[in-house]
Amino acid sequence: MRTLLKLMQPDSFEDISAALALYRPGPMGVNAHTNFALRKNGKQEVVPLDPQLKGRLQPEMVEALDPILGTTHGLVIYQEQVMEIAQKLAGYTLGSADLLRRAMGKKKKAVLDAEYVPFSEGMKAKGFTEQSIAALWGVLVPFSDYAFNKAHTAAYGLVSYWTAYLKANYPAEYMAALLTSVGDDKDKSALYLGECRRMGIKVLPPDVNDSIGQFAAVGTDIRFGLSAIRNVGHHVVEDIVRARAENGRFTSFRDFMSKVPVGVCNKRTIESLIKGGAFDGLAETRMGLLRVHEEYVDAFVAVKRQEAIGQDSLFGAFGDDGGAASGADLMGLAPVPGVEWDKSTLLTFEREMLGLYVSDHPLLGLEHVLTAHADTPIAALTSDDAGKPEGSTVTVAGLITGLQVKRTKKGDLWAIATVEDLAGAIECLFFPTAYLTMGPLLQQDTVAVVRGKVNRRDDSVSIYAQELTLPDVSDGPRGPVVVTMETSRATAQRVEELKVVLTNHPGTTEVHLRLVKPGRVVEIRLDTAYRVNATEGLFGDLKVLLGPRCLA
Repeated sequence: MRTLLKLMQPDSFEDISAALALYRPGPMGVNAHTNFALRKNGKQEVVPLDPQLKGRLQPEMVEALDPILGTTHGLVIYQEQVMEIAQKLAGYTLGSADLLRRAMGKKKKAVLDAEYVPFSEGMKAKGFTEQSIAALWGVLVPFSDYAFNKAHTAAYGLVSYWTAYLKANYPAEYMAALLTSVGDDKDKSALYLGECRRMGIKVLPPDVNDSIGQFAAVGTDIRFGLSAIRNVGHHVVEDIVRARAENGRFTSFRDFMSKVPVGVCNKRTIESLIKGGAFDGLAETRMGLLRVHEEYVDAFVAVKRQEAIGQDSLFGAFGDDGGAASGADLMGLAPVPGVEWDKSTLLTFEREMLGLYVSDHPLLGLEHVLTAHADTPIAALTSDDAGKPEGSTVTVAGLITGLQVKRTKKGDLWAIATVEDLAGAIECLFFPTAYLTMGPLLQQDTVAVVRGKVNRRDDSVSIYAQELTLPDVSDGPRGPVVVTMETSRATAQRVEELKVVLTNHPGTTEVHLRLVKPGRVVEIRLDTAYRVNATEGLFGDLKVLLGPRCLA
């Protein structure tokens, strides 16, 4: 479609409508889409219906066809045009013209032979010759077979124009709405998240202070919705948003537990919010929160139930945060430990709760590996505008995020592996013969390269695997580079100097900045513009600027 639009250079709504009618197997099979684009831009002579008819149609017929085919450069691409030709040139009524259109579409010789008689007689009555009538009929019948309903393509064209306008002028809002619309389809969600990355739109993890139920635009970014987290129901989201509006933003996990109603204080719900990253904005680690969340839930539920039956907390007279918070303080609740999982574990939990990676991706920093080994991005196979036909041989590279081992009726083992790159995921089927040799290499969370044939069936696409290799991911950039800096030293000048050092060593490894002050550590992931080539030269420059202990 992109190729057609570039060739066509649309400059009117008619062109958009025509492009949607032309980009179908029938018109493309006779090259009507290319002919339309060339004729529109004056690169091909406009001959009614088909170049073979040049000189075979009498001038009166060419003149009669011009008002009908003028907007489509002499080509029949709409069903309404077939009907209008029958009306204007053969004297058909509107109802009879529709019956003729149906007969042409069915291609039944006996029916068409019967229809040719009134068609020919009607045209003769208007002064057309038998030669012109036969030539018109001979081309009109195959053209009508793939003519499209103009009313439909105009409606589709209007929606296409609206969505293109919104994507161009309100990208964050548009992509947020699009992600919400496919919230139950993880494959399409991953595809559109990849599109967000391509457009430079950050998709932020869910956050108890900033998220609503669905995806929402936040300036030029998009915030993940709380409803997308597994085990977090609609009513829980409503309670969190209402508590935030009535009691103010949450300042800590303890503050969150004190402000939300008892219905939110469910261990499974809180665990899902933690693993999904919804508390990251409170500067408390996910692993630390998971260690203490059950203790906190038990304590706060007890206090809230007492309040619900009208009993004052024993500690209600103490502290500034109200009875619930003060009571919890004095019940000896442990502070949240400042420990965190490694990147792999953290992202595994995140994907379990959200269905995909959001805050980070295990393949970030390994783009060079995927590019070097794959000839086709997975999104190019799974998108609606997929270009690889059935049976094509392709090579994809990505992370094995799902693995099912099965048995045939004969007892032979085979497997379905879900391979995911940065923009999409696809199922790769390893049938018994392939599994026999490649089975030992199939492991969850392994970067793999799969070569095989494209299979399209039941509106889904998969790959019948023929070859599996494991690329070397140790060579090249790895990440992240963690730079530690005391908050007191993070002056504007020092930050600018740090930017200079990072930009002097461009690469694909991400950089985290760890800001330290007594009693608190905050780690920030820097923008992709500051990704680096993790060399000894970079490490030396950082140590000169920030001291020998700046690297973790």
